[in-house]
Amino acid sequence: MSSPGEMVLGGCPVAEADVNTRARFIIRTYNHLLGAIVAFTLILLVFFQTGMAQSMSMAILKSRFAWLGVLGAFMVVSWIASAVVHQMTSPVAQYAALGGYILAEAITFVPLIWIANRFAPGVLKSAVLVTALGFGGLTLVAFWTRKDFSFLGGLLRFIGICAAAGIVASLCFGFTLGTWFSVGMIAFAGAAILYNTSNILHHYPEDRYVAASLELFAAVALLLWYVIRLFMSSRD
Repeated sequence: MSSPGEMVLGGCPVAEADVNTRARFIIRTYNHLLGAIVAFTLILLVFFQTGMAQSMSMAILKSRFAWLGVLGAFMVVSWIASAVVHQMTSPVAQYAALGGYILAEAITFVPLIWIANRFAPGVLKSAVLVTALGFGGLTLVAFWTRKDFSFLGGLLRFIGICAAAGIVASLCFGFTLGTWFSVGMIAFAGAAILYNTSNILHHYPEDRYVAASLELFAAVALLLWYVIRLFMSSRD
């Protein structure tokens, strides 16, 4: 799964704007986050209602190299989407990047949700609830304290690279990343939410609310992914 993006640089930070401008930026960001979550959910519903989810899951899960290819493609899409949404001024390009990222996330979630529904019924609802509560709580911490968590950026990038290397190694060499890896990645996702929320408050320019929503959505999806994995491991 994806890791937090780079801090947005360039442009006047919205933190230096007036109260109304800051409020409008935050509302736009979280409206776009909500829209991304709704779009993600609808795409998954289409996959599962049409029966595509089962065929996609079987095709991906039959070979660890197929799954490695999916993850590799997802990383490429994530990198392109992040670059476009942060650097392009065209709203069309930014929304296209966000849409592509949402679709890529939905495709990577299909096998996990398919397995969860088949072998651990009830896990998905519990994981969604825990993710929502965790995201809400961390968001309140960031807004309440108004602390600048940008110092987490370097550490998050380092851990993200190490985690990605571990995931690739597990797929290539066939070993399993255990429960503690999921716990660690949940903590990583929580730190990413704090980091990205802090950037929204302190560093993003006013016109980058689409980029801000993408980074938040990436962190929420990462949290959900590993909460599902943790709950599934507890059923084993």
